[in-house]
Amino acid sequence: MSGPATSLSSASVEDYLKAIYSLGRAGGRVSTTELAERLGFAPSSASAMIGRLSEAGLLDHVPYAGVELTEEGERQALRVIRRHRLLEAFLANSLDLPWDEVHVYAEQLEHAAPDELIDVIAAKLGDPSVDPHGDPIPTRELTIDEGATAKLTQLRPDERAVLVRVSDSNPELLRHLAEQRIGIGDEVEMVGRQPFDGAFEVRIAGRSHQLSLVLAEAIQVRPRR
Repeated sequence: MSGPATSLSSASVEDYLKAIYSLGRAGGRVSTTELAERLGFAPSSASAMIGRLSEAGLLDHVPYAGVELTEEGERQALRVIRRHRLLEAFLANSLDLPWDEVHVYAEQLEHAAPDELIDVIAAKLGDPSVDPHGDPIPTRELTIDEGATAKLTQLRPDERAVLVRVSDSNPELLRHLAEQRIGIGDEVEMVGRQPFDGAFEVRIAGRSHQLSLVLAEAIQVRPRR
């Protein structure tokens, strides 16, 4: 990266770019309020950083309409996302850490690990395409295949799918899924939902489960064709 963006390589900047990428995945611009809430900062702090990142050519900011990453901003976001997800894969696969712990450690390590080390880790792991939670890992060329997924809650009764992704934002939720022996790659069949917005009744890997709305919303699946 050249020009003024070179001086903005801090952990805070990387966190902002990663958060904007995540919030903007569904399309559209990201508001200052959304960004501040995601990162736990005051809106005034988020506004100040948005100004710096815009001046550095990493964001396109339209007042009162929000921000989106420029091409260079997205490239930098994907670089830190690649580091984070490969570190998660290394911690889980090589150090046998449970999937509810790797996110926190990767958050701490992602800003310090040089890209050369990350490439070594990727090669050692066989260049995995997803992390332990099913999130896609950007390639060395910083491209990413998000793939088409649906929330488990969108399945119709008797519809079958494969569990491909779980939110890593709640360690307690991940621990619960592990205790229930629910994981990436499991086959899911929607049985139905209890009345009055009750639990979702599903079969996962041949076992019956009742999942709350919060739990079901955290699980993404790929319907079988």
